Amino acid sequence: MDRRQRVNLSVHPSRGLIDEKFVVLVQSCLPGCQLTLHALHHCEDGNSWEAFGHYTSDASGAVNASMDPSLGGTYSGVEPMALMWSMRTVPGSKPGLRLRMKNVQKPMEVAISVYLGHQTEGFEEKVKLANVLVERWYMAPGVRRIPITESDLTATLFLPPGPGPFPGVIDMWGGTGQLVEYRSALLASHGFASLALDYLTPKITLETGKMVGNDYFETAFQLLQKHPQVLGSKIGMVGISFGSSMALKMAAYSQIVKPACIMCVSASHVQQVEGSVAETFKYFEENRGKTRYNELNEVIWRDLLLPIPTDPALKVDMGRIQCPLMLVVGEDDQNWPAAESAQDMKDMMERAGNSHLLSIHSYPNTGHLIEPPYSPHTRVSIFKQQSTKVMALWGGETAAHSQAMEDAWKKMLTFLKAHLYGNNSSPSLLGHH
Repeated sequence: MDRRQRVNLSVHPSRGLIDEKFVVLVQSCLPGCQLTLHALHHCEDGNSWEAFGHYTSDASGAVNASMDPSLGGTYSGVEPMALMWSMRTVPGSKPGLRLRMKNVQKPMEVAISVYLGHQTEGFEEKVKLANVLVERWYMAPGVRRIPITESDLTATLFLPPGPGPFPGVIDMWGGTGQLVEYRSALLASHGFASLALDYLTPKITLETGKMVGNDYFETAFQLLQKHPQVLGSKIGMVGISFGSSMALKMAAYSQIVKPACIMCVSASHVQQVEGSVAETFKYFEENRGKTRYNELNEVIWRDLLLPIPTDPALKVDMGRIQCPLMLVVGEDDQNWPAAESAQDMKDMMERAGNSHLLSIHSYPNTGHLIEPPYSPHTRVSIFKQQSTKVMALWGGETAAHSQAMEDAWKKMLTFLKAHLYGNNSSPSLLGHH
């Protein structure tokens, strides 16, 4: 019996922020019917990503993906958002891809479909029983994206709706360089004036071939501090990987960068304390012999900074940190010794008497790339290393890593709101699409 015309598929909300949950509901099927829910995304670089789960309809002929278990596919069990976080490249794609939005002024469009039977491949050739197009945004309505064209900075400022002034954050990513905007756009959607800052491949570096000095970060801090729609006394720093290292260094040693709080993901405090970005990278290069490769020829960088040095010139003096600091640690981080660094940072702060400023959130089976929630887990991806490309192992097990991203993001927002807004809650822009 052909029931294509009778099956109903709904996703609510079909339009929302990337960190907002949705409910996928299938109705009007036969009881006990085997069904496959499938998600497909065509990303900006031309590659396609998919996820799928196998379900059996209940006595009323319905499947609710928020309550019913998947029996197989790219995920299993009751996982309401796994159609997003378990996405992987479609068969035949080149290896080592990573899904990242570049144009945050457009939504991530995901086609969610339902198929008869428990399908595992060839979805494009099969007949859909029903399908819905879902939009997930990093920018809430009214968020303003402002490219920064002054002070030789390569940066983009995202401002929440309204006149402000808003607390600010400087948002820095890691060693891949380039201007990465999607986390900043999402932070602005939660009420923070967020400055996405590229410090490895800015225009000044491209023009001169020289890496930026420490004054580059100070200039960015002052620009945000003086902006008329930013609360100059309430500026935090958010970093991941090497971006976290730079945030710690500037907070500890700069006479200008005085953050109200710091939030670090996959951080290490090991670097050339007296040196610039270039000198720190030179230190990494000198230790490159510690780099390992696994049997799949995937590079494991974490040993490059291990063991944690005892030389005070090679790690940030955490006793100098004078603001609340939150560390998010993946215990299966294969790229950066975040867990070892976190323990050493904790010990240093205890000896200095400022450990009350530190909070650590550590997650088992979680890798290096702890992103905003429901992003596809990237265990390994292509990494450009100067003129060469390597396959970098980041670590993490998909389900555990994805659960960590969801929990960590909630804790990050709570931390930033507590220390930048204080008793005043930030505006909730969720669900305004």
